[in-house]
This record gives sequence, C-alpha cells and structure tokens, in this order.
Amino acid sequence: MNYHKHPSSSDTTDIFGFWIYILSDCVLFAILFATFAVLRDNVYGGPRLGELTSLPYIFSETMLLLLSSLTYGLAMLALYKKNCTAVLRWLGVTFLLGLGFVGMEVNEFVHLCQEGHRWQNSASLSSFFTLVGTHGLHVSLGLVWMLVLMIQLLVFRITPFMQRRLTYLGLFWTFLDLVWIFVFTLVYLMGAH
Repeated sequence: MNYHKHPSSSDTTDIFGFWIYILSDCVLFAILFATFAVLRDNVYGGPRLGELTSLPYIFSETMLLLLSSLTYGLAMLALYKKNCTAVLRWLGVTFLLGLGFVGMEVNEFVHLCQEGHRWQNSASLSSFFTLVGTHGLHVSLGLVWMLVLMIQLLVFRITPFMQRRLTYLGLFWTFLDLVWIFVFTLVYLMGAH
C-alpha cells in the first residue's frame, strides 16, 4: 500500500485546516464582541469608555492597520509578478505599519492603566481590554509570521510553497482588518456616545 500523499491532497488539507482556524477565530471574536455588548455599560461607578479614549488617536491607529492591508496587497501583486525584491519591500512596509498599530495600542493600554483605569476596575473595562487585547495579540502574531516569511523569502525566493504561505498570511491579515473595523465601530464609535 502506498502511503505517499499526492501534493494536491496535502494542499487540500492545508486549505481546510487554515479555514477551520479562521472560523474558530470568528467564533472567538463573536464571543468577545457579545461579551463586550453585554458588559459595556457596567462601569461600576467609573467613567464610560467614551470618556477614556481619544477618537482621533484611535482613527490614526485604524488608518495604520487599513493602510497595511493595502501594502500587503501590493506585496501580493509583486508576488504574482515574481518580483521578490518588491515583495520584500512591501512586506517590510506592511510590517512597519502593523508594528506602529501595535505600538499605538500598547500606548493606549499603558496610558489607561497609568490613569487608574485597569481591567479589574469594571466589567466594561475588563471586556474592553480582553477584546482589544486579543485583537492586538493576533496582529502581533501576524507580525511574527510575516517576519518569518520575509526571512524564508530571502532564503528560498519565490516558490509555489512560499506563494501559498504568503496567501494564507494575506487572508489572515485581511481577517484582522475586518475584525478591527468592527472593534472601531462597536467599541470606539458606539462607545463614544
């Protein structure tokens, strides 16, 4: 009996596994959004979230992440043209934009904590820190993934294997942007009122 898998069988398994992962993340974020929706008004006598955050700051943070999706798309266009140098350049720009986003998010959290607004102060802040922090953790892991792929591109150049990996990361990165649009809308915009 031949136990050697056909390459397309392995590809199918990879694709299926990736989509299962994305779906599990959808469930995770749906639970976190539902929790935030239920707990956002439970401030335990403290200020509402809208009083603690700066919309212009969060909007700048949002623009960094959305712009990083554009630059990732440019990296993918360069990938299809087999231009490894351009792929690495656009991935580098995407990495810096993503790093800027994470830095701004960490700065926001540190600023809130320094003012005494910690996760344990209220159910509202607890759900806020959990939701936004989980998204930030995902972006941070995406940045590590991106860095690894950039190193692999330097070593292996553009191969079908690398194209598939970069495609998966692109889908993951786009997913994170979509989640952030919901965070920005439901947490920050609706929380401002």
